[in-house]
Amino acid sequence: MDHSTAYWDRIAERYARQPIANQAEYAKKLEVTQGYLTPDMRVLEFGCGTGSTALIHAPLVRDYTAIDNAPGMIEVAKRKLSEAGLPQLHFQVAELKEFAAQAGQYDAVLGLNVLHLLEDKDQAIAQVYTLLKPGGVFVSSTACLQQGLNVYRLIAPFTRFFKLPRVCVFSRKALESSLQQVGFRIAYRWVPEGNRLVYFVVAVKPDT
Repeated sequence: MDHSTAYWDRIAERYARQPIANQAEYAKKLEVTQGYLTPDMRVLEFGCGTGSTALIHAPLVRDYTAIDNAPGMIEVAKRKLSEAGLPQLHFQVAELKEFAAQAGQYDAVLGLNVLHLLEDKDQAIAQVYTLLKPGGVFVSSTACLQQGLNVYRLIAPFTRFFKLPRVCVFSRKALESSLQQVGFRIAYRWVPEGNRLVYFVVAVKPDT
């Protein structure tokens, strides 16, 4: 288990108890995402944490698989699921780059608050593109730390030494470039007024 995974595994219970920082922002992301979901869809969410968002979206689709590489996070998520009783929702300990799935298996993929925590965001985006069916959507909410002076830009090179989670620094432009280079068309962009470092994007894989 690398230091980033170990960090998230260690704080899973505490993370689950934390209230959502901005309810209005979160509600808008849910609303926009659900505008792209239909009852016949198969959905994958990676970096699902303790499963709060998966539990909200899963009732709207046919099948919802949510993965996270921190066992502690998935343990909490499965506990929530046992109380919710959603047979179409499945939680699994897995990292996206090692996740076994067929090309074109999913109608939608969600990566929320996770791309900036990955070692290689470009590899992840390319894999998402492969996993999606033609016409499928990729919903991401990402911290683009290069947009302003932020403490994470300063500590990013030292995260391993201090046993903090990995943080990658890039701009909104760089994120869009990564999406477009593999073939995505960006259908929706939003920067919350109160948090200019967050970039919420819906990208679509072309039908042909």
